[in-house]
Parts: sequence; C-alpha cells; structure tokens
Amino acid sequence: MADSAMNMEIGISTFLEATKDPVTGVAFNHAERLRNAVEEIVLADQVGLDVYGVGEHHRADYAGSSPAVVLAAAAGMTKRIRLTSAVTVLSSDDPVRVYQAFSTLDGISNGRAEIMAGRGSFIESFPLFGYSLDDYDELFEENLELLLAIRASEKVTWRGGHRPAIQNLGVYPRSVQSPLPVWIASGGNPESAVRAGALGLPIAFAIIGGMPERFAPLVNLYKEAAARAGHNPDTLQIATHSHGFVGDTTEQAADLFFPPTQAQMNVLGRERGWPPYDRGAFDAARSLRGALYVGDPEFVAEKILLLRRNLGITRFFLHVNVGTMPHREVLRAIELLGTRVAPIVRKELARISN
Repeated sequence: MADSAMNMEIGISTFLEATKDPVTGVAFNHAERLRNAVEEIVLADQVGLDVYGVGEHHRADYAGSSPAVVLAAAAGMTKRIRLTSAVTVLSSDDPVRVYQAFSTLDGISNGRAEIMAGRGSFIESFPLFGYSLDDYDELFEENLELLLAIRASEKVTWRGGHRPAIQNLGVYPRSVQSPLPVWIASGGNPESAVRAGALGLPIAFAIIGGMPERFAPLVNLYKEAAARAGHNPDTLQIATHSHGFVGDTTEQAADLFFPPTQAQMNVLGRERGWPPYDRGAFDAARSLRGALYVGDPEFVAEKILLLRRNLGITRFFLHVNVGTMPHREVLRAIELLGTRVAPIVRKELARISN
C-alpha cells in the first residue's frame, strides 16, 4: 500500500476491450483478449508496476465479465503486483460471492487482492441478473453494507430489503489480508465521495474528461467526511483512473491511440448522446492540463506529477485500451510505464519529500 510520497502506486486498468479494429473492422476474439490480459499482468509485474485492475462489464465489446477469474489466472505467475477489480458492479452482484471470489484470489496471490466497488456506468448487468434500475442506489448501499460486514467478521448476521437475510453464517475462505481492501469507485458523484470518506474507505475517481484539477472539490468533500467520521484523512488513499498511452515519442503515442479511442468513444457517444469525437477534442485532452495521458514517458510522468500536486493522489491507473489496440503496442506501453514513467515519478516525489 502507498503510505508515503515516495511510494505512490502506478498501474494499469483495463475493461478487456474486444472492440472492432478501426482499420480492419474485425473484433478481438474474447478468448484471445483474455489470454492477452494475463500476459499484460505478468509483464506489468516484471517491469515494476504496482497494481493491475480489471473492470466488470457484460457487453459484447468487453471480455471482462469475471475480473477475479482473470486476475487469478495471473496470480501464480506474478510476485508483487496488486490485483484488483476496476470495478466490481456491486449493485447487481451478491456480496457473499464477491467476497468469496476475491478472498480466493487473495489466497492464491498471497495477499495481493483488492475489490474496487462501484455502481457501474453501464447497466447491462441489471436485467441480466434480474435487478431493477429503480433500485440502483439502494442496491449499492445495501450490498456495500453486507460486503463490509462479511470482511469484518467470519460469522455474519444481516438483513436487508433485496437479499435473503443471513443469520450467524460463516463466509469462506477468509482473506489473507485483514481486512481485505475495499475501495469505492466514483465517476465524480459527490455522494460517493462523502460515503467513502464517512466509511474510511479509499476512493478511486474515474477522470476521463475535462481538467483533472476540477476534481479537487470532491477530494475535499471526501476528506471532510472522513474527518467528521473520526478517520484520519491523511492516511486515506486516493486513486485516479484515466485513459492514456505511452509511446517512444509523443507523436507516435498520439497517432496510435487516437483511431481506436475515436472509434469506441463514438460508439459510446451514440448510446449516450455525446457529440462525435474528433482529433481536435483528442489533442486538447492530451494537453498538460487535460484528462488524456498520452505521450512519451517524460510527458506522461509530468502529467502524473501535476495530478499528484493538484489532487494528492496515492495511486494512478493508466487505462491503455479504450478501443482495440495491437497487443504488441499495449505491451510496449506497459513496459514504458514501468521502466521509464514510474521511475521519473518516484524519483521526483522522493526528491520533494527530502
């Protein structure tokens, strides 16, 4: 865990994109994408990255419906990298099974598992598992309460409005870590920041547009809620998740990352009513104060350090695949993030702390 300025964590997040290649029009095979993900996790561990996160989705254009299974496949081939969901859609899952999946991962990895719990920005899991969107918020609150009760005690007694009650029953296996880390993930909802702070839980903000510095008020809300609840805000962890890509040169990184990003952003834009995504918007977002972390290692490191100054983050996730990227290019970006970007950031933070 990051417990000082020198130890800020840097890692990768992915939704296991299996979108159509913008040039060939051919979609990634799900099985191939899953195998590629395991290779990415192993490489991330080898090059010294701190964490790898897999997001849960239930759509044809993503292969990551079972993050814990993917992470477990890599657990035995890695040594130190932390393995987390990014996120677990807790509203439409059973907290007992979520805990069991990640405590099993924790055992396999010898204490490197984490859960990042969110309400989900996609809604496919709700009809798939028989839940009503009318209960969107209430389901998350209840399921989070139960998940935290399970991780706190081997035997659980609990009653809610949407799941059968539990009366003094054990949940196994127990995690190696005590407690098993649970983060709250938020796309910028003030209520989520306040909830996480009041519970004393670490928080991860998804920053995929605008200027990241504009999340500073949410960080303040989070810390104020923590202090009111009796938690020391200085010990709490804050992560961000942002789209980006590291290349040998900034021009190369931008040219590789733009076509698949444009293709997927336009797919999502048609679903959500966003305007078409063009190169002008992309180039503006990859400026120093923008939300895209695209460039050569020195520029990406500079942006991460700016984020640290503005938000006080203790963990940074780079989401490399927004749309389908060639696997070899993804591996190269992971290598550069671990061997070039992370050392620059760590050296500068160590200098500042001294």
